[in-house]
Amino acid sequence: MPPRTEKTTALRVAVLADSDTRWKWGALTARRLTAGDPARRVEISGLLLRGRATPTPRQLAEVGDVGIETARVREVTAVEFLHTVRDEGYDVVVLALVGGGVQAMLHGLAALRLESRPAVVTGYVGVVYEKLADGLLLRHGADIVLANSRHDADRFRAVYEGVGADASAVTEAALPFLGGAPHTPEPGRDTVVFAAQPSVPASRADRTYLLRRLVEHARLHPNREVLLKLRSKPGEHTTHIEELPYQRLAERLPGGLPPNFRLVYGHMGEVLDRTDLLVTVSSTAALESLHRRIPTAVLTDLGVREALGNHHFVGSGLLTSWDHLDGGLRPEPDPGWLAGQGVAADGTYAAAYDHARARVDALLAAGPLPALAPYYTPATAPGYLPGILARHHLAPDGHPLPGAGRPRETGRVRGAVREAVREAVREAARGAYRQGVQRVAPVIRRMGEL
Repeated sequence: MPPRTEKTTALRVAVLADSDTRWKWGALTARRLTAGDPARRVEISGLLLRGRATPTPRQLAEVGDVGIETARVREVTAVEFLHTVRDEGYDVVVLALVGGGVQAMLHGLAALRLESRPAVVTGYVGVVYEKLADGLLLRHGADIVLANSRHDADRFRAVYEGVGADASAVTEAALPFLGGAPHTPEPGRDTVVFAAQPSVPASRADRTYLLRRLVEHARLHPNREVLLKLRSKPGEHTTHIEELPYQRLAERLPGGLPPNFRLVYGHMGEVLDRTDLLVTVSSTAALESLHRRIPTAVLTDLGVREALGNHHFVGSGLLTSWDHLDGGLRPEPDPGWLAGQGVAADGTYAAAYDHARARVDALLAAGPLPALAPYYTPATAPGYLPGILARHHLAPDGHPLPGAGRPRETGRVRGAVREAVREAVREAARGAYRQGVQRVAPVIRRMGEL
């Protein structure tokens, strides 16, 4: 790491994200963790890990204000990221990645053997309802593993301690993107928003059912504005693959769409500003809504199942069905359940990151940090870890595989031309991949079911 000089006295933070939602989480987390001292200058660099879900400029814009200009965000491979950390001398690195990506970067950073390495922070974007042990053990080794609630912190520690791993990194905080004014009903306004999810539910029949019930709700209440809040446009990827976009299903819905029904995109916070009832299967938007005391409903129409994620809301008082919502029900959240979920509807959100911020400050003040020590190693998981690392072009020891880290062109013109060609090829390949996922793969699966 380069030595400190007067020009590099600012706290330097790098955020590496692999999707639009995780970029939002990572960037806002970096802001929350470094906001303690108003006199301290903070420089945050945005890095997007190249892959199937790398956000488009439109998606970055619709994330909302995260305090980092879109023009200052650049796309990198895993190896390029590791080289950037080696060369730039960051103080803190926030890994806003899927579990396998976090594990690969932890081993890659460890292999750099930096004399003074950055503090490494990771966590989860929202509700953790599946692959709890798998995701947590892939994140083990970071200096701080953020939990979005007391409920999650207890579960995280139990997993680590249950396998004999150090659980001291688990740090309770909250979702970094909670905010906005508390819900205030307005005369003449009656807006119901359904927060769609890319992969929940997964089947065409289930997604068509939910869309049909939403449209029927609009027809039953012609004076009510009914909005379908979508995460992405067809062909774009988010944190999860969306094979059956609601936009496509809406085009084929018999009878068309009523005039009081609309499909909307944009920043969820702006949509919640005019929401009077938020309906979802299990979206993290429910927690944003609850934080603002907006009436919130979690659907049971397709069952209460782990595969849907709505089992997380057992005990919340929010579980209900379209039949009840059509009849005018507005669920009342259970105060005890809310208190354990980190939504901080009681006004304590301002202090939610105090402990995590203090831990980061302590790490920075401790001098050179010890080597990163993930739970998974070539000795403890020889049949699992190498495959995870290989997906990011890293060898089992964390070093780049041969040819994975070729130096860039030194000639400025040649380098610019080559990079432009590479970007064009990447965009074409990404477009082809998306078309394959969105159009071809579902057809092949249906053919296989015949």
